Amino acid sequence: MRHILLATAATTLILTGAASAQSVDIPAGTYVSDPNHTNVLWKVSHFGLSTYIGRFDTMSATLELDPEDIAQSSLTASVDPASVSVNFEGEKSFAEEIASDQFLNAAGFPEATFVSKSIEITGENTGTVTGDLTLRGETHEEVMDVTFNTALNPHPMTEQPAIGFGGEMTIDRTKYGIDYLAGPVAQEVTLEIQAEFVPQS
Repeated sequence: MRHILLATAATTLILTGAASAQSVDIPAGTYVSDPNHTNVLWKVSHFGLSTYIGRFDTMSATLELDPEDIAQSSLTASVDPASVSVNFEGEKSFAEEIASDQFLNAAGFPEATFVSKSIEITGENTGTVTGDLTLRGETHEEVMDVTFNTALNPHPMTEQPAIGFGGEMTIDRTKYGIDYLAGPVAQEVTLEIQAEFVPQS
């Protein structure tokens, strides 16, 4: 899911958490996800036996932050669906199978994106981000629940401002044409994002 979020998560994802206390004590401007401290996971029920978990190794997100009025901020996120990673031992590559046209069709649709449309503050450090998720060429409106983790100004290691969020979004994969094994493997897929944002250089 190249530009997914989740959009992240989510990307997606990620931005609304700032809605924590309606404002944050870092400068306004463009922030980008720190690839070394950002993760996008996906979870799906596997025959009811367990929740199967994978991740995407390549994602990016951009946050246009209005620290005085978080609801006026915006988020875009992208995930590379070919970067799917799973813990699987066997003769075949299950990651390649998920990236194939049976599921994500990364060759035909090399990116998944999430673009925010609105942000709503729901609590002291929580919010929702409503946006358009595009996956496998299909676009649908989805809602991400976001938690604002914290903001540092400055970060003690980089001496630059930083802000962090966690996000979660559950989608119906069949709406995006991913209906292979739907039933035994659940239609609902949960995307989880943890992201740190730093000023765009």
